Amino acid sequence: MKKKNTTQTNPMEALLQKAPFARVKKNADIEATIISLSRKNVLFDIGAKAYALLGEKELREISTYLPYLKEGQTAHVRIIAEESKEGYPVVSMRKFFEQGKWEILKAKKDKEEEIEVMCGEYGKGGVFVDFMGIRGVIPKIQLTENFLNSPEKLSGQKIKVKILEVDEKKNRLVVSQKVAALNISQKQLHEEFERIEVGKTYKAKVLGVSEFGIFCEVAGVEGLIHISEISWEKVMNPSGYAKVGDDIDVSVVEKNTQDLKLNLSIKRLSIDPWEKIEEAYPQDKEVDGHISKLTGKENLKIGDKIKAYIEKVDKRSRKMSLVLTQKERPVTYR
Repeated sequence: MKKKNTTQTNPMEALLQKAPFARVKKNADIEATIISLSRKNVLFDIGAKAYALLGEKELREISTYLPYLKEGQTAHVRIIAEESKEGYPVVSMRKFFEQGKWEILKAKKDKEEEIEVMCGEYGKGGVFVDFMGIRGVIPKIQLTENFLNSPEKLSGQKIKVKILEVDEKKNRLVVSQKVAALNISQKQLHEEFERIEVGKTYKAKVLGVSEFGIFCEVAGVEGLIHISEISWEKVMNPSGYAKVGDDIDVSVVEKNTQDLKLNLSIKRLSIDPWEKIEEAYPQDKEVDGHISKLTGKENLKIGDKIKAYIEKVDKRSRKMSLVLTQKERPVTYR
């Protein structure tokens, strides 16, 4: 009977021992090819006669990056040890961890692929998120409908999003939960954006209201009605003019081609009351109104209805000054 060979070869040892060592230079920055990839070890072909190992400290971080790495991919590494205790070169991916994640984001944006982010606190700009240490934001308007009124509930959740903007120089990352959930493509968004015309009236769906305006969606394109464009009257609280879910008529004032956003208006759908103000209120006409000039002796209370003369109409500044009606006009009256 033939004796069974009990000697077993460690697969890792066999993979590493492809040939005798070649000399490698410490601190050299090189492009390496990933040969093997797992949470326990990462092997690289660094162009020498031996494969290199990822250092233990960075190996503990690799699980974050595993979904975005693959065998055969090249990565920028630095030689940190010419020979480890086991006799193999050791490399660092620190530069790749710092720069490579931006490349991952750019590639994901170009391919319109989803990424997973961790949601943080909700602030003025929206819900802040984290992607491999890069801080980004989901603008409130880019949340799905079930979170529009309670964005703070996303805190601590991992969610799928698509990338709207990524700029490494500006350290800027803007993502959308809605685009990922509805599977909206950038091509579709561009096509809808191009169809919208400045000056035309459209139906808009109200997605949110803040102290500075009303957020809307026109044919899937994001828009804002700034507080100054809500009414010809002075607006103190936009929430008094619309609520989430309302369908309203808007006029397109401007198209921001860089961000694919719209500036919208409600007030421009009606005639500016100041256009014919001088015809409606000529100088010296007696009107009902509020007081703008008092001597202190009139003994009037707020809310009193009084008679006054039009003293001056300033169309440019959108102001009108009145003087009280008197039995005899003062000599100084103009």
